[in-house]
Amino acid sequence: MSTKEKIQEEVDVLEKEVHQHEIVLHNDDVNTFDFVIDSLINVCDHTLEQAEQCTILVHYKGKCTVKTGELKDLKAKCSKLLHLGLSAELV
Repeated sequence: MSTKEKIQEEVDVLEKEVHQHEIVLHNDDVNTFDFVIDSLINVCDHTLEQAEQCTILVHYKGKCTVKTGELKDLKAKCSKLLHLGLSAELV
């Protein structure tokens, strides 16, 4: 293995370690599908299709990871979801 390959492997591992955090959205009996979909589009930058799929997963499975990334980037997004009345947690 060349030095360049070893460095790239180390970078890949570090990038995986940096992106360990996620926002998990939980099901509730309050918010409508449309509201959750709109919230995911606006807060988490989802496409319509992504937001719909996550909303369906939350409804049937009880929860779904809606965003992954660095902790500092996710804190504000999770707070916005909570402020909108959604049940979300940062893990």
